Amino acid sequence: METNKKILLVEDDQNFGIVLREYLTLNDFDVTLAKNGMEGFEKFKKDNYDLCILDVMMPYKDGYTLAKEIREKNKDVPLIFLTAKSMKEDVMKGYKVGADDYLNKPFDSDVLLMKIKAILQRKATENKNEPAKFEFQIGKFMLNSKLRFLKFEDQEPIKLSPKESDLLKMMAIYENDLMPRELALTKIWREDNYFTSRSMDVYIAKLRKYLKDDPNVEILNIHGEGFRLVVKK
Repeated sequence: METNKKILLVEDDQNFGIVLREYLTLNDFDVTLAKNGMEGFEKFKKDNYDLCILDVMMPYKDGYTLAKEIREKNKDVPLIFLTAKSMKEDVMKGYKVGADDYLNKPFDSDVLLMKIKAILQRKATENKNEPAKFEFQIGKFMLNSKLRFLKFEDQEPIKLSPKESDLLKMMAIYENDLMPRELALTKIWREDNYFTSRSMDVYIAKLRKYLKDDPNVEILNIHGEGFRLVVKK
């Protein structure tokens, strides 16, 4: 029998933390609640967790500092930030320290649950593959991100630029799911500003052109959020 996935929830609002812990426990997660960043890191060091949910604004140690410490111990454990702020700078800061997703308070608990399940499913898929997967089936296309080749059926492969390859690989990992714009910009372009954002739009247009031979493959622009690589089965 599969054991419940373990979640570390670090939240300084005690009442909110207890309610959220109970909600996640009812949805078959094993949840450990810590009331601040210092306690959260102590609990993290003593156990293995499948995912961490971190409040950003906490006394003694904020969520960003805690995330950096967690990343030093475990670079792969998924992190979700909870914040009362919706400033773009805070979102960027979260992604830069390794966040997988972000939720602004107040939020719908069902949305958090959906995000947790999507992240854990994605991690499980990644872990089933080789540690450094570089081949992806995208509809009738085959992407080899190591050689930077995109091949459609029996046609000659297209040689992609490094950024084209990295961007398509990231979208393939997030296939049929939202790939956050900020995440791609921080991981591939290393910064998010007007110029890098426009640059990414140019690369998206190029990838759409390459993928047009398969009508079942489409890159959707999710306004203000990011992109979805949709592959119809």
